[in-house]
Amino acid sequence: MSGVRPLSAPRRAATPAPPPVARRLRGDRRGLLHETLAAPADRAADWTGDEVAFRRPWVRAEVLRGLRRGDFRVEAECDLHGLGRHAAHEALRGFIAESLARGSGCVRVIHGKGRGSGPAGPVLRDAVGLWLQHMDDVLAFASARPADGGTGAVCVLLATRRSRRGTTHPARR
Repeated sequence: MSGVRPLSAPRRAATPAPPPVARRLRGDRRGLLHETLAAPADRAADWTGDEVAFRRPWVRAEVLRGLRRGDFRVEAECDLHGLGRHAAHEALRGFIAESLARGSGCVRVIHGKGRGSGPAGPVLRDAVGLWLQHMDDVLAFASARPADGGTGAVCVLLATRRSRRGTTHPARR
């Protein structure tokens, strides 16, 4: 190796790295962090077969029964059919935020029955259930009545201003 010299290559000017681009707003990052680090979902959830039901510990069981029976008037609806997991999550978050801003008390989320999901089973049904459990303004949700979509949809009870004060529930039929 004696007498070996390194080749002299022309030096290239180092190109500066492009400036970072924020993908999420600071508030979105906090929300995402809260969802990831939050304690496991409340165990007040009842997942039997294809049916799903969930209520916060302070929500009475009779309210959940009324939600299952369809006693609450559905004020808005969101259809997540055909969306990927990420797009469905964003659409659901936006829909719940809009519904809260309008003062809606009960909404329906259509996630589909997952018949095209293959052997892994329904993807969106389980994901929607978990996402809803992590949203603070969701008081309860349950699979819709068969006439309203059955196990392919959930009726969601939201915390309206009146229900936060504990005075009443969203409009019943």
